[in-house]
Amino acid sequence: MKPKKRVRAMSEVIELIAAKEDSGSRADKYISDNIAQLTRSAVQNLILQGSVLADGKPIAKNCKLRGGEKLIVEIPDPQPLDAQPENIPLDIVYEDDDLLVVNKPKGMVVHPAHGNHNGTLVNALLYHCGESLSGINGVIRPGIVHRIDKNTSGLLIVAKNDAAHLGLAEQIKAHSFTREYEAVAVGYFKETEGTIDAPIGRHKTDRKKMCVTTENSRNAVTHYSVIKQYGGYAHLRLRLETGRTHQIRVHLAYLGHPVLGDDVYGKPYKGLDGQCLHARKVGFIHPKTKKYMEFSSELPEYFQAVLRKLEKM
Repeated sequence: MKPKKRVRAMSEVIELIAAKEDSGSRADKYISDNIAQLTRSAVQNLILQGSVLADGKPIAKNCKLRGGEKLIVEIPDPQPLDAQPENIPLDIVYEDDDLLVVNKPKGMVVHPAHGNHNGTLVNALLYHCGESLSGINGVIRPGIVHRIDKNTSGLLIVAKNDAAHLGLAEQIKAHSFTREYEAVAVGYFKETEGTIDAPIGRHKTDRKKMCVTTENSRNAVTHYSVIKQYGGYAHLRLRLETGRTHQIRVHLAYLGHPVLGDDVYGKPYKGLDGQCLHARKVGFIHPKTKKYMEFSSELPEYFQAVLRKLEKM
C-alpha cells in the first residue's frame, strides 16, 4: 500500500498498512523497502527510539509482521550538521543542479565523526555547495548518498537536493546502481573470476570490525575477476551487488585473499597507507533526466606505484 504522509512539528509521520502476504516479514525490512529515504539501520534506530508503532504500540527491533497491521513511522526532521565549511580542493568529475560526482583521494574521511571533525569530504562540500546539499539521511546538508572508507580512493556521488537523494537511494536499494572497484589482493587466485555471496554483520568482540556471519547480518554479494596475477598478488576488478560496510575488504579476507595493505582485515604493507582499493566506476540513472550516466576515474598514483613494484618482483 502506498505510504500516507502527514507532517508534525519537527517530524514527518508516515503510515503503512501491511498486506496479508507480508505476514512473517521483518518489520524493519518491510519499512525500509517501502520508505525510500530510510535504510534498514535507520529504521532500527527509530524502533529503538520508540518511533515505530504497530496498531498503536511500539514494536521490538526483531518484530515480524502478522499482516494487516497499521504501522506508523515518525521520522524526526534533520538536525543541523556540526561541521564547518572548509576551502578544501575537490576533484569534481561531474556536476549539475542535482548532483555531483567526486573523485575522493586516499586518506580523506567522508563524514565528520569523533576524531575527524575537520578536513573531511563533507567539510569541503559545505564550502563548495553552500546551502544546496540534501538532508534526508538525518542531518541537514550532508548530501552523501553512499560512502567509501577513509583509505579507499575513488568515485562518490553527492546529492544536492532531497529529490535527487531519494532517487539515487532507491537505485542503491534496488541494486541497479553500478559500483566497480579495482584492488590488489594478497595470494594467487586459482579461480580467475567468481562471486562471493556471504552475509556480513558486526564482529562480536571487535565492534569496529565487520565479518562474515549469519547472526544479525545482511546479505552481501561481490563479483570479482582477475585482471593480472603477480605471483603472490593479484590485480582485481570487483563489482558490488550490495553495499555493506567494508564489503570488499571483508569478502576478500573471507576468501583468504585480503586487500594488500589492509591493516584491519589483513596486514600493513610497507610504503602503503591502508588498503590498495579504488572505486573506479559508478553508474546510475539520473533522478531528473532519467538517463543512464556512467563515470570512471584513472587509477591514482599510489595504486599505479604498487603495480609497478609488483611488475619488478
